[in-house]
Amino acid sequence: MTPVELSRTVLHAVRRAVDEGELSVTVPERAVVTPPGPGGCGDYATNIALQLAGAAGQPPRRVAEILRARLAGEALIGDVVVTGPGFLNFSLERNASALLVEEILRRGRRYGHAEGFSGTIVRLRCPAEVRAVVVTDALARVLRSQGDLARVECEGRPAPEWETVLGVDSSHFGSHTASHSGSRSGSHPGSCFDSYPGSHSDSHPRTRPSRPSPLPDLDVTVHPVPVPADPLPLGRDAARWALLYPAAHDRPRIPGDHLAQRETNPLFRVRYAHARTRALLRNAGDLGFHPEPGPVSDAEALLAALGDHPRILTTTATHRSPDRLARHLVAVADATLPLLPAVLPLGDEKPSAAHRARLALAEAAGAVLAGGLSLLGIDAPDHL
Repeated sequence: MTPVELSRTVLHAVRRAVDEGELSVTVPERAVVTPPGPGGCGDYATNIALQLAGAAGQPPRRVAEILRARLAGEALIGDVVVTGPGFLNFSLERNASALLVEEILRRGRRYGHAEGFSGTIVRLRCPAEVRAVVVTDALARVLRSQGDLARVECEGRPAPEWETVLGVDSSHFGSHTASHSGSRSGSHPGSCFDSYPGSHSDSHPRTRPSRPSPLPDLDVTVHPVPVPADPLPLGRDAARWALLYPAAHDRPRIPGDHLAQRETNPLFRVRYAHARTRALLRNAGDLGFHPEPGPVSDAEALLAALGDHPRILTTTATHRSPDRLARHLVAVADATLPLLPAVLPLGDEKPSAAHRARLALAEAAGAVLAGGLSLLGIDAPDHL
């Protein structure tokens, strides 16, 4: 059970409590589910009871107990505990982690992606400045992964080397222009491109959806703090990371340590963790065993980070902030690396179910890292 699925389960419990007259509140659109904080327990926690208490006219712990009674018997939830002023803490069934790994391995790099067209059209506007163009390019990729259609208007033609060196997808750019109303006719001083769900870099392209013209576009201006120096000497991967990792209001560090192969470099840790998972799969194959999802002990942080990946993609798209995805990949990498020394058997030890389960978890982590880097337009090499 992922945090997104658990959030839906929590909201269903709230809706049942409202329908049965125990709570008189408006059911919120989402319940925030995160790893438990200090004083918490289990795999995940939510503050939904504290959020609803005021409107319900009841103490938060009373609201939490009402919801706990409806959540305790849900499939894949082993236990629900109320802590502190009214936090709900969830312990998942032991096979829940295996099901999460199975889902990731089934979806591969597309884990967390939406299926089909969401019906949302987002119009991204950006100046012809290198950081703004790279951020917009990454946002278009993330929006596409969530089923949205991204229409981009750039105030001027991006420099050719932003394509050849930085990997900006020029296939989006057309010779046509766009009016401010978003139509394909008229004039505009800049260039325009459309990014369709399932198009271009998608590994499994789908039929391009017809544009539902009656729907208004969501207008978003992408205008991060400009880069203080030319990022091109860093090369594609390091330059894109340097431009995308800082929040939009932060100034990128150029050149920084983005090319350094050491632990202080977040990009190196992310790519190194991915390469290590691929090496372990190769080594396991040489030893004659393969990944098989199952329970893994002492991997709660990694499982929580992997389960949170779909929510991070949604949040990145909603807030137009690829830095959220970049920081999440660092968290996944930092949770992955401690697992890796215990994946392969040591000495004369024979491969066991625990080794196969850890290998499957490592492969799932590698898939999430590779998929996330791909959405940022960054390569995830098998060898580093």
